Order: sequence, then structure tokens, then C-alpha cells
Amino acid sequence: MQTRRLGRTDHDSSIAILGGAAFAMDSPKEAEALLYEALDAGINHLDIAPGYGAAERAVGPHMKAIRQRLFLACKTAETERDWALRRLDRSLERLQVDELDLYQAHGVTSLEVLDQRDEAFQVILEARDRGLTRFVGVTGHDLGAPVAHLEAIRRYDLDTVMFPVFPSIWADPAYRADVDALLAECAERDVGVMVIKAVAWRPWGDRTPDAISWYEPHRTDDAIERGVRFALSTPGVHAFCTPSDPATARRAIWAASRYEPLTPEERTSAVADADADADAIFPVAEKAVSAWR
Repeated sequence: MQTRRLGRTDHDSSIAILGGAAFAMDSPKEAEALLYEALDAGINHLDIAPGYGAAERAVGPHMKAIRQRLFLACKTAETERDWALRRLDRSLERLQVDELDLYQAHGVTSLEVLDQRDEAFQVILEARDRGLTRFVGVTGHDLGAPVAHLEAIRRYDLDTVMFPVFPSIWADPAYRADVDALLAECAERDVGVMVIKAVAWRPWGDRTPDAISWYEPHRTDDAIERGVRFALSTPGVHAFCTPSDPATARRAIWAASRYEPLTPEERTSAVADADADADAIFPVAEKAVSAWR
């Protein structure tokens, strides 16, 4: 699988990052298959969080054997200092590691949320000073993420960002303008750029979810590959995070392993097609269905 330098982290990350949410309902034994399939496919970057069900406990027992093969990224969604400190200690314990490569504020989707997370950001920055993580970053779903992340990297001088990029959201001119501003600042500061939701299709609506995902992912190999190619051919993007549904994650990894960029004409067509046939999956508060209910 291709790799790209993840900004000033200087890590050559695989263009597909293994999304730890895929292990949310797994035991360590159940997690083993996908974890090693991803490694065998050339993935060298894992993104995980305590909010992903049992994921940390499922992956932790494997980490001793594979730690040197993975850039390990974790997150916290806490707002208060004491809780953020406890969450960091618990993640390190569950993952069975002494340090992370990247620690991120999770789910920062507006300037208001950013302000609420200041105590957690201080814990994240202190974790870097204490040698518990090498790099620090911010992640977030929803339409307000790019604006919030732009302010976050200015306020805290972060190393990475992670936010949504997929064809139908790119059709929103306001969102695209916010992303363009964020990407320009990231390029100037050499900030690593990771994206999520590459294979998002539509909200579940009245349909019964049959995939482990709060939105309905694309179903065909062609559509999944198109979403992966769209995300990765967006200028300034270094890598995408695979989805929470294990079956869809496997197909996204396959698509990444044969990645070729979309032409400008293909990108325009992808946006036009998505705008025509899909409802928006955001805002999360209105459209999300619990993936693990």
C-alpha cells in the first residue's frame, strides 16, 4: 500500500488508516483477523478511541507483538482535566503500551466545543511534554469541524487534524470553503491531514441498519473505491480512516491497496452524482443512528 508523509510527524503513514471502531464489539481473539489482515495489506497506522466500545481492550493484548509496526493514535472526548487524565491512563493501560504516537481531542465540531475542551487540550499537550505521546491533534465529525480545527491548530499548534471528506459533503460550497481554508493553514504549518467518512452514503432514515455504522456506507465495490479515491485525491489530504463496519473496512482497504487518483473530471462527476442521489448524513445529532445498539 502507498504511504504519504503525515505532515511534521514525519511518519510515512499508509494511505489507509485502520479505524479502531471496527473492533468495537470484538474480543481480543475476534479482533485478530482484521488486525493482521490490515497489517498484511500494508497498513501501518491505527486510530482508536475509548469511545469505540470494546476496541481498546480487544486490540491491547496484541500490541506487544505489533507495536513496532504501527503508528498508534488514540483520542479523548473529555472536557474536564481530572477526567481527561484518568482517560489517558486508562487508554494506555487497556492498549498495554507506555506511550502513544498521536493523542487527539476527539469530536471537536464547533468553536463552542473547542472552548469547552481547553482543559482536555492542556492534558494532551502535557502528555506530549511527559513523553506519553509524541504528537497531538484534533478530530471531529460534522459540518463545523473544519472551522473548529482551523482555530485549534492556531490556538494549540497541533500536529494533525482529522475531519470528513466525501463527495456529497464536498458539494456543499460553504463546507468546501471551510475545508480549503483549513487545508491552506495545514500546508503552511506542515500539519498532517487525515479524513473520515470516505465511503459514507446516506443516513439510515427509516431503514433498519445492517452494517455497524451510524450512517449507511456505500454497498458496491465501485462506489467504495470511488469514495476512497475521492478522499485521497483531495489536494492536501494524506490519508483516510477506514469505516467502523468491519466488512466495509475490508473493502475500503482493498480499494486503498489499488489506489489511483481521480482526474479532475472524475472528481467533478463524483460530486455531481452524490449531490443528486444522497441525503446528507450531517448534522450528526439529527441523522445518526447508534452503530452498536
